Amino acid sequence: MTQPAATAGTLAPTRGEDRILIARKLVKTYDSGEVEVHALRGLNLDIRRGEMVAIMGPSGCGKTTLLNCLSGIDDFTSGEVWIAGKPLSRMGDNEKTDFRAMRMGFIFQNYNLLPVLRTVENVELPLLVRGDDPKGARRKALAALAAVGLEKEAPKKPAELSGGQQQRVAIARALVNEPDVVFADEPTGNLDSETTAEVIDLMRRLHQEKGLTFVIVTHDSAVGNRTQRVILMRNGLILKSFQPTPG
Repeated sequence: MTQPAATAGTLAPTRGEDRILIARKLVKTYDSGEVEVHALRGLNLDIRRGEMVAIMGPSGCGKTTLLNCLSGIDDFTSGEVWIAGKPLSRMGDNEKTDFRAMRMGFIFQNYNLLPVLRTVENVELPLLVRGDDPKGARRKALAALAAVGLEKEAPKKPAELSGGQQQRVAIARALVNEPDVVFADEPTGNLDSETTAEVIDLMRRLHQEKGLTFVIVTHDSAVGNRTQRVILMRNGLILKSFQPTPG
């Protein structure tokens, strides 16, 4: 299967580049012991700064593997990824960790909130880990909670919040470091349809107000149809890329 022409482009960022994410000839192979699993098969991808993109496709097509390779959580076997003009393959593990802390935000299906911490403490944690001043971190965390409508819930612990509220806290945590890109892996996977609509509405509003770049892995067409572009994957390659029709 060949890569669609819609994802073609130059091999590296150029001056004045508006592409925040570029992947070229991206390969990821797992050795399971008995057989090699080809999760990504020479994939090419461009995402523009300020774009809201959904990555969709059947289970096992490579969606989450692609997200992990684009964000530097997982190493790719060959090829290259540039994020904000920086090639990931040239970074060591510590540099990639620092780069994620400074330049990326993450939203997960299971929220990944620490139950022993209050809401505001969960949101400010990424800033404290990277060495920010505690007072400044608290100020930014409260502002991020206000942006998602949860400033009054700042003293509460995750167990005191609904699933939708916990995911909004996770969104606030993803935004608190003013990232270049927000990566979201099945962000509505644990939510009912009404709460899913509320969360995607919130993400769309933040995208529009702040000009954020969102890369969202989802199996839910209700989520994909609310983004600017859907990237459809199959067998470790991009099958097609299209602008969805809101339903």
